[in-house]
Amino acid sequence: MEFTTILAEVDNRLGTITVNRPEARNALSKTVLREIRAALEDFAARDDVGAVVFTGAGEKAFIAGADITQLVNYTLTDGLASEMARLYDYIEDYDKPTIAAVNGFALGGGNELAMSCDIRIAAESARFGLPETNLGVLPGAGGTQRLTRLVGKGRAVELILTGRIFGAGEAKDMGLVTDVVPDAGLLDAARALAEQIMGKGPLAVRLAKLVIKTGAETDQRTGLVIERLAQSLLYTTADKREGARAFIEKRPAEFQGQ
Repeated sequence: MEFTTILAEVDNRLGTITVNRPEARNALSKTVLREIRAALEDFAARDDVGAVVFTGAGEKAFIAGADITQLVNYTLTDGLASEMARLYDYIEDYDKPTIAAVNGFALGGGNELAMSCDIRIAAESARFGLPETNLGVLPGAGGTQRLTRLVGKGRAVELILTGRIFGAGEAKDMGLVTDVVPDAGLLDAARALAEQIMGKGPLAVRLAKLVIKTGAETDQRTGLVIERLAQSLLYTTADKREGARAFIEKRPAEFQGQ
């Protein structure tokens, strides 16, 4: 597929989506959002894609938020359509593992995209923030909800109300990202992480994502029931049998996703 605002590539089972508007700090226009969705739908249908990494072109920004030249004209109808929020819900529910490799500024909608991914790693130069209150709006693409669940209510309130920008080290300390790496090694680190995950049983990874997300939004007893049912389902799979045999035979498992 050909795109005008993103790059979508597959290499050794890893799909990479790069927002490619460095002249605009990779701001999220409506075209960018629609092209990301199309690339993800293509990757979802491909057996040769096992995980997806998001990053931004250039050295200045991962994604520096929404395209303000479009935001200035948004109306009630745009808010109800929630194109950005719906895309991030899709990313959060995506069957394959997703990793945000954050380089440079991840502000507003860029930060919200990163938070919708399963895992976030940051370059040392990365900067995060949800500065929407400076524009008279709020982080309306999942920011108020996902940030609270990731870093806690008190910290989320402070960050959203002040709109301040903070560095990668603070992001790691609060649990927003899991690792901080040198700028030059960011994509290599993302690939290494993806390869580690892709070496596991794909059905187990998919169900683990589902159980963790669902369990986090319900009470523990219900979460434990969901966990037990998912485990029971995995016990019936060829992947479970292959994984157990490979362990006993001291060899790498050859999972088939069945």
